[in-house]
Amino acid sequence: MSILEMKVPSPGESISEVEIATWLVADGDYVEKDQAIAEVDSDKATLELPAEESGVITLKAEEGEVVKVGQVVCLIDTSAARPAGSAPVAEKTVEAVKEVAPATEKAAPAPNPGPVATPANDSYAKGTPSIAAAKIMAENNIPAAKLNGSGKDGRITKHDVVSAMAAGFPADAAQGWGGTREQHREKMSMLRRKVAERLVHVKQETAMLTTFNEVDMKPIMDLRSKYKDSFAKFHEVNLGFMSFFTKAVTEALNLFPAVNGQIDGNEMIFHDYADIGIAVSSPKGLMVPVVRNAEQMSLAEIEREIKRLAIKARDGKIAPDDMTGGTFTITNGGVFGSMLSTPIINPPQSAILGMHNIVERPVAIDGKVEIRPIMYVALSYDHRIIDGKDSVGFLVKVKEMLENPERMIFGGKDPLAVLLGL
Repeated sequence: MSILEMKVPSPGESISEVEIATWLVADGDYVEKDQAIAEVDSDKATLELPAEESGVITLKAEEGEVVKVGQVVCLIDTSAARPAGSAPVAEKTVEAVKEVAPATEKAAPAPNPGPVATPANDSYAKGTPSIAAAKIMAENNIPAAKLNGSGKDGRITKHDVVSAMAAGFPADAAQGWGGTREQHREKMSMLRRKVAERLVHVKQETAMLTTFNEVDMKPIMDLRSKYKDSFAKFHEVNLGFMSFFTKAVTEALNLFPAVNGQIDGNEMIFHDYADIGIAVSSPKGLMVPVVRNAEQMSLAEIEREIKRLAIKARDGKIAPDDMTGGTFTITNGGVFGSMLSTPIINPPQSAILGMHNIVERPVAIDGKVEIRPIMYVALSYDHRIIDGKDSVGFLVKVKEMLENPERMIFGGKDPLAVLLGL
């Protein structure tokens, strides 16, 4: 008998422990090499734990248990023979695809089929969720009847749930009140506990203030309407608002470096680069992946990087390294309908910009009242390092850049002044 001890790998620098969120296999199952056997929560992200070798697995930790990095969490008997009649994961997937292929030639594919996934056990009834899928469904109150299972024999996989959540549900999909006075408790994930701890720390340890302004979004909306089709065709990515805001922020940070800095003890750290954190929503909650050196990127490069990171966050594949080291953060509550808010700083950063929804409002333009698409923006900042003058000046600069998007091409300068060499 040859036994392999599987230990918890280090998810990233400074992370010393993780929590076993979900076992994707059962004790005594035969697992394939590189098959995902568990999901583990760190204080930064949720990661999948792959099997290091093929064999029969023996679990040594419970779901919800906090384990140290390097601790043994399961044993794999690598000398155990594969159960009779079962094929390797790769072969099963190929067979499942072959079974589906003839049907797709005769009829159109079902909505949201997703990739063919192979369940760990072939004895599940149609519509039965996998362990990982069931956990996400319970957390988000999603009934199985609203999902199409793409696994073998119609089993609902984690990918099916995530894809359906990304696509949205009909209004009647959510469960209503049950008519009871029952309660239930759920343990906070390590990620949620860490977020709570950091938010309380920010409120207690920083001198946080918020300043507000409004942006006339008409110039950018007109620019997008004119060029969005050719932009998407040429760059193979859509032109969104976030790239404009990111570019405007990097230009403003160059003029107000304190907004891009942070406090370290009795010293202030100023960065000669702009690593912009973009807050995105995921099935696990709010995450803030970082766009590195955004100050050197074009609008298309920013859009591609945001899309790449958002997909990783949505699919639960975001790594801790993707979310560390940011110097400034942008969060968009407008996608959820927020009109105005005071965002909380993402430590150790010193400022965060909050975007909100766009609403047509009457404004005075050249002495006349016009209806314009207006967005309220908010900058929360640490007054210990950023003076009121710099915070207001920064937000005014962002407003000017957004209302004159052509200035982004000329480094914040008036194009006519550049032409005249002024």
